Order: sequence, then C-alpha cells, then structure tokens
Amino acid sequence: MNKIEELIEKLCPEGVEYQELGQVYEFKYGTGNTIPTIGGQYPVYGSNGIVGTHNEYNSEDAPLIGHIGAYAGIVNWRFGKHFVTYNGVICKLKNNQVLHKYAFYQLLLQDFLSMAHSGSQPFVSYGMLNKVQIPIPPLPIQQEIVSILDKFNQLQSELQAELQARARQYEYYRNELFNFDGKEVEWKTLGEVGQFIRGNGMPKSDFTESGIGCIHYGQIYTFYGTFTDKTKSFVSPETAKKLQKVQKNDLIITNTSENMEDVCKTVVWLGENEIVTGGHATIFKHKENPIYLAYYTQTSMFFSEKIKYARGAKVIDIKASDLAKIKIPIPPLAEQERIVAILDKFDKLVNDISEGLPADIKARQKQYEYYRSKLLNFKMVNSQWLIENKENKNQQCIMN
Repeated sequence: MNKIEELIEKLCPEGVEYQELGQVYEFKYGTGNTIPTIGGQYPVYGSNGIVGTHNEYNSEDAPLIGHIGAYAGIVNWRFGKHFVTYNGVICKLKNNQVLHKYAFYQLLLQDFLSMAHSGSQPFVSYGMLNKVQIPIPPLPIQQEIVSILDKFNQLQSELQAELQARARQYEYYRNELFNFDGKEVEWKTLGEVGQFIRGNGMPKSDFTESGIGCIHYGQIYTFYGTFTDKTKSFVSPETAKKLQKVQKNDLIITNTSENMEDVCKTVVWLGENEIVTGGHATIFKHKENPIYLAYYTQTSMFFSEKIKYARGAKVIDIKASDLAKIKIPIPPLAEQERIVAILDKFDKLVNDISEGLPADIKARQKQYEYYRSKLLNFKMVNSQWLIENKENKNQQCIMN
C-alpha cells in the first residue's frame, strides 16, 4: 500500500466531500486589453500565455482560466504579480481547507470548454464555474498529491530544456556543416541543379479515404518533417490525373506562407510510388542527394537568400522562378552523404516522435496525465455519513 492509500485508509476511508468551485474560489475577470506597455514592470497574461508587459498588476499567484474565444476554458498558472487581460478569469483561493496547487491540478482535469456558453464565440461564465464540483480530501493527502505531480512536471521541464538545448546545437552544426568558406566546392543556382514544376489545384475537399497519395502544402508546415515515404492524405485517381506528379527523391517546396520561417519549407518524397501535390507548392527534380538539399533549405544561409525574393506582407510568396536564382554549395555526393548522416542523427534526436527526446516527452506526458487523473479522483462520501460525522465533531467541540 503506497503512502496516499495509507492516508486515505486512515483519514477518509468512507470517501471525501465534494465542493463546488464557488466554495473554493472567488472568481474575477481580468481587465484591460492585450496591447502591451513597452518596458512595463509586470507581465501581461492572457488566456494564451504572456503577451507583453504592463505598469500595473491586478493579480498575484493564481490560476487563470481562459474566459472567451479560442482559449476559453484553458487553464494556466502564473506566479508573482501580473496583469490579467479581459479574456482571463483570475481564481482567488478563499477556502483554507484546500491547497492552492491541489485546486489548480483539479482545474486541469475539468473540460470547461464543453461547458462553455456558445454564441458568436464560446465564453466561460462565473455561474458555470461556480457549479463545478471537485473532491476535497484532507490536507495531508492534498500535499502528497501535489508533491507527486510537481515531480512529474519538473521532469517534463527538464526534458523540454534539454530538447531546446539540443535544437540549438542542431541548428549550430547544421549551419557549420554547410559553411564552405575557404573550401573547394562548386556553387550552382538551383536552376542549374534541377527543374522546378509549380503545383496546381487540390483543395482539401478533394481528399478521399484512399487512392493516390498526395501532399498538401499546408501539411508541410504542420505534419511532415524533412522527409517521408508515406502520405497523410489521398485523392481519387481521376483527380490525380489533373495534378503535378511527384517521384521518389523529388523535393516539395512551399511557395506561400504567413511568415518567412515557413515559406520554402521543404519535404523530400522517398516513397516508391508516384504521388501528387497541389497549388502553393513547387516540385524540384534533380540528381543530387535529396536530403542534403532539404537540409540546406533549413540553414541561415538559405534564409538570407530567400528573403531577397519574398513578396507580400500578410501572405508571403516566393516564385519558383526566383527560387531558381538562389546559389547553393554542391560538394561531391560522398560529402553530401556524410553531411546528411550527421544531421540525420540530430534530426532524429530533436524531431522524431517515435525516438529521441520528443518520444520521451510524449511518454512522460501520458504518464503524468494518467497519474494525475488517478490521483485526483476520489469516492464521494455518503451525504448522510457526512452530516452525522460533522454533528459528532460539533458535539465533541461543545463538550470540550
């Protein structure tokens, strides 16, 4: 029997009392807007995190619940003095039988968004929050639960910090490996290295459950890494006939994005079967190591070149004809393979969700969520037993 089970057996064998959040917290909407003050003293905290600074504060150590819009129902915690914007609800503890951190962990279990009022956009009201019930075990049990969950969070933070450090190291070595200053290497324009073919059509409404594999330009930002041999989506054979074809080792490059980082994001197709792609994407056919070329598009050198040809403000576009003008180093294939082998190891460590740090973080997150749910769920005490128990305690207090 672990420590929490022992405490439950000793302190609340019949179950625990459930209380409405209105008994635990005093709720207060934040004030002001999301426009930060330049050089302000306190962090401005909205439902989606820190958005700037302000010269005033309206809260100290307190959980926050997103009040309205896309972040309605999302729970965060902010330590220290801070300013909460109008789209956040401040949770001020008012019950001395509840630990602040324990109540915060209980808030994380609640699906506030499904309870939110609907309209032009979802919003979370005081009335809805006040009625949500959570279990309130004795303080020693709360403390033990907080201690366990804090350790899980600490481990997650350490893994995230290590991942960020490895990502910086990866970026450094990637730039260094492609730095050929003072070395004998041939420089060619991409137009000399291969051929660009601009995609066309293929809205998401064309997707089918099966058929010919396809890669949509939007998926290159959100789903694919540097290379793949499987597609997330498919189109019918009839639709595929109208689209541009992608063969093994071709690069698919995005021409359009809302930011400079994502425009020209590239994925290499390594599958044996021919697939298709659509508009806002360009196919690059060549005879070099495809992954070498894709890794080069991730370097600071390539970034400084592509911005010269970027057009647009809210939506950025780079033409295939302009991409063809960018010069890149083309060492012998053996050297290309050596560089790829080194970067593949970094890429797997930093980005692979089946191996490396991302896999560890995902596994720890699942473990944390499992134990959080298990630790924070309690049998509700029989109401009649609770009334009688409280009456007995009151009588003992009077006799004493």
